[in-house]
Amino acid sequence: MTLYDDSTAHNLEPMTHETESHTGGPAVVDAPEPAQPTPAEAQASTPEHVSPEPSAPETPAAAASDDFAAALETFTTETEESVGDDHVIKGTVVKLTATHVVVDIGAKSEGMLPIAEVFDHEGKPKVQPGDEIDVMREKGETEEGYVNLSHQKAQKLRAWDDIERAYNEKKPIKGVVVERIKGGLTVDIHGARAFLPGSQVDLRPIRNLDGMKGQTLEVAVIKLNKKRGNIVVSRKQLLEEEQSEKRGKTLEHLEEGTVTTGVVKNLTEYGAFVDLGGIDGLLHITDMSWGRLTHPRDLVNVGDQIQVKVLKYDKDKQRVSLGFKQLTPDPWLDAEHRYPVGAHVHGRVISVTDYGAFVELEQGIEGLVHVSEMTWSKRMKHPSKLVNVGDQVDCVVLSVNPTERRISLGMRQLASNPWDTLHDKYPVGATVEGRVRNLTEFGAFIEIEDGIDGLVHVSNLSWTKRVKHPSEVLKKGDRVKAIILAIEPDKRRLSLGVKQMQPDVWDSFFAQHRVGDIVHGKVLRVANFGAFVEIAEGIEGLCHNSEAVDDNGQPIHLEPNLEFDFKIIKMNQEEKKVGLSIKAVGEEASRREVESYKHPASSSSKSTTIGDLISWKRAGGDSN
Repeated sequence: MTLYDDSTAHNLEPMTHETESHTGGPAVVDAPEPAQPTPAEAQASTPEHVSPEPSAPETPAAAASDDFAAALETFTTETEESVGDDHVIKGTVVKLTATHVVVDIGAKSEGMLPIAEVFDHEGKPKVQPGDEIDVMREKGETEEGYVNLSHQKAQKLRAWDDIERAYNEKKPIKGVVVERIKGGLTVDIHGARAFLPGSQVDLRPIRNLDGMKGQTLEVAVIKLNKKRGNIVVSRKQLLEEEQSEKRGKTLEHLEEGTVTTGVVKNLTEYGAFVDLGGIDGLLHITDMSWGRLTHPRDLVNVGDQIQVKVLKYDKDKQRVSLGFKQLTPDPWLDAEHRYPVGAHVHGRVISVTDYGAFVELEQGIEGLVHVSEMTWSKRMKHPSKLVNVGDQVDCVVLSVNPTERRISLGMRQLASNPWDTLHDKYPVGATVEGRVRNLTEFGAFIEIEDGIDGLVHVSNLSWTKRVKHPSEVLKKGDRVKAIILAIEPDKRRLSLGVKQMQPDVWDSFFAQHRVGDIVHGKVLRVANFGAFVEIAEGIEGLCHNSEAVDDNGQPIHLEPNLEFDFKIIKMNQEEKKVGLSIKAVGEEASRREVESYKHPASSSSKSTTIGDLISWKRAGGDSN
C-alpha cells in the first residue's frame, strides 16, 4: 500500500481533468474525487487524542459529479472499430525507425506500426529486430506501400479474455503504469492499455503521478466497452475494500486497555497517527515517553511498526487515543528509593535556563541543578558558563518529590566547601591581600581567593575620615591589604577592615586625655542640638547647646571653622564619644580666681588685690 503525506494531500483542491485516451481519442472528463480531511484535521478540533476514520466532505466538485460512472462514459478511444473482428497474426521485427517499427508479416509483405506502441514506461522500445510480435492489420497503406499495423490492438485482443473475466467476477488484475497522461495514468494490462484516473490511484490524491511510472499495481476493472475498446480501472476501489475489511477485523478486538500493533502513518507537531488496520489512532506527544520530547520524530518515523496501548476508544465516532509510554511503568513511582538523598548520580544536561540546568538521569526522570547549587562561588552570572546542553555531569541528590515529579540536584557538593576551612586558613586578626572586585554604597568587596570575597564596610575604611562612599578611598581593581574581622561560614560572610591596618587614633586620644582637660578645637558642623568639634586629627567631640554659653550665661553662636577652647566633661572609649563644654572653661577660670584669692602668693611675691583679679579675668585669665 503506497504511503502518502496527509499533511500535504488534504491541501490539494479537487480538479476536473480533461484527458485523451491512450490512442489519442477525444477529450474525457475525469470526475474529481472529493478531498478527504487528514487525521490531523479530523482530530484537531476535539480535546481527545483520537483519530476519526476519514470521510469525504461535500465539495463543489463532488456536488457537480455525484455519479462517477456517468463521468467515465466520456472516456473513449480514437477507433470506433470493434475489438476482436480482425485476425491476430505473427510478425517479425525487421527494423526500428525514429517513428515506426517495420514488421515482416509473411507472404513477402511488410507492414509498419507506430513505435510508441512498443515503448515501455521509460519510453524505450521493448522489441528489437528479429523479435516476434503480435500485430493486426489496419485499414489502408502508407505512402511507401507498407501495410498499416497495430500492436496494441493485437495485445488488447489477446488480453481481453483476462480483463473481461476480472470485470465480470469483480476480481483484481495486475498492470504496469506506462505513462502519465492528462487526467491520470495509462496502465498496461497484459499488453492492453487501460486508463487509471488520477482520482482512482489512491485513497487520497497523489501530488506526483509521474513517480508512479513503472510500478506494478493491482487494479479493479470498473468500466469496460469491448466494442469501443475502452478499459477504465481503479486502484482506490481495491484499497477501500481492503481498508474496510481491515477495519472490521480491527474493531472486533479494539477496546480500551488493549495492546496492539500499528504502523506510523503521519507525524505532526503534537503527535503521530498510527494505522491500526483500517482505522487511525492518535498517539499524542505527551503519551509517547515518560521523558521530554521536542518532536514526535525524536521517537518514531513514518513507516515504523510500533506497539501501542488503547487509552480511549469512542465506538460511535470511531476515535482512538493511543499511548506508548504506558507500556512501561512510570519511573517516578519508585524514584524516591532509586535516588535517595545524598546519592551520587550521573546524567546528561538536556536544558539550560537562567535559573539552572535540567539533567536527565534516565528516560522520564529529570532533575534540576539550581544555579545556586552549581558552584561555591557567588560570581557565576549564568549556568551556561559552567555547563552546556549535551554535557555529561555528576551530581548529588538533594531532595526528591515524586508527587510533583521533581528532583533537586547539586554539583558544588562534590567539591569541598572552601568556607568550612576558612577559619583555619584565615583566622580572625590575620592580614590578607586582595583585589577590589566591586563597590557598593555600604562598602567594598575584596576577592582574597577564587570564590571567596570579603566585605570592607564603609565604616572600616578610615579612622579619621567620615567616608560616605567607598569610592572616596578605593576604586575597582585596586589591590589592598585588610584585617580579618569576622567569619560566618554558614552565611558565607567574611568581614574585613582596612583602617585596622593603622593604629586607632581614638585609642591614642583616650590614653592621653582625661575628663577635665582643656583642649582647643575647631567647629566642623552644626546640628540642632549642638556642634561637632575636631579636637585632634580624626577625633571629634560634641559640644551641646547647653554647654555653649559665656560667663554671663548668654548663648555663644557656633559656626563651622570657628575655634574655641573646650573642657572635656565626658569620655566613653567603647562608644568613642567625647563631651565638650565652653561654659566649663569659664567656670574653671572663676574657680581659679577664687582659689587664688583664698591662697595668696608667698611674701616674696607681689600680693594680689581684688582689682588685680578683675583685671586678670577681663584679660582672659591665666591657664596656669
